[in-house]
Amino acid sequence: MHLNSDEKVEIFETYGNGKTDTGSPEAQIALFSFRIKHLTEHLRSNHKDYTTARALKALVGKRRRLLDYLIRKDINRYRAIIARPELGIRK
Repeated sequence: MHLNSDEKVEIFETYGNGKTDTGSPEAQIALFSFRIKHLTEHLRSNHKDYTTARALKALVGKRRRLLDYLIRKDINRYRAIIARPELGIRK
């Protein structure tokens, strides 16, 4: 999967604090969620692709660690990112 720069800027603008906010946990979680959705769709049709399955598990773990960080640092930001249904994150 390849995201072009316009799509990334749109994700960062929507979920982060601006176009260039690539480091905030919210922006990273949104980017990981987009990639997770794409890899999940890929694995539905290519169920024997074990390398992609491993990469998907790694991405889910990274996103989980970022969500745990947000819980510790600011519970309100965590609740705001969880409340967004388009990201598909469950508690």
